[in-house]
Amino acid sequence: MTIRVLLADDQTLVRSAFAMLVESAPDMEVVAQAGTGREAVELARSARADLVVMDIRMPDLDGIEATRLLAADEDLAGVKVLMLTTYDTDEHVVEALRAGASGFLVKDTRPAELLDAIRTVAAGEALLSPGPTARLISRVLRAPEIPAPHGDSTLTGLSDRERQVLTLVARGLNNTEIADTLGLSPLTAKTHVSRIMGKLAVRDRAQLVIVAYESGLVAPLNSP
Repeated sequence: MTIRVLLADDQTLVRSAFAMLVESAPDMEVVAQAGTGREAVELARSARADLVVMDIRMPDLDGIEATRLLAADEDLAGVKVLMLTTYDTDEHVVEALRAGASGFLVKDTRPAELLDAIRTVAAGEALLSPGPTARLISRVLRAPEIPAPHGDSTLTGLSDRERQVLTLVARGLNNTEIADTLGLSPLTAKTHVSRIMGKLAVRDRAQLVIVAYESGLVAPLNSP
């Protein structure tokens, strides 16, 4: 199945470079390009995109607000957002993940990594850049001025096994790695992840990571 990609970046040269790269992949096509966040939201609907590669900083409506609008629209429930940022230490990334982005990638990533990232997010298999993401989330959630909206009570409906699975998701493991760690089949691991998403009312694995940290299930890392 061809992945229908919408590129959203206010820099024309960046969009053009990404467009050539995406079009070079046999399993992807660029269905639209947007220069603002508001335009990205409109085109995601009209172009029937599967995934939006979204710059975190754009005029008119930034990538975070655009992602929030996409996530809130029931007609766009299947649209994934891969957020682009200049630095993996950008604390706005956490806000973007809370808003509904499925992951993030720095702009200077290698071409092959961008294509792999698009495939991964489109498939809903794993959070992008799990190491930097975990460090970033940990640092932000340790800051006293950042309130954590989720408490341990959020997880009361989860079984012990589901808590184990959620912990491994938050550590960046994919379904196969979770299965190997817990002695399960990959299908069973995938089923557990899906059930946890349903119980916690989240849309993807990125949201599961946020909940795992904010609920205190996974302790913040000591390193910055």
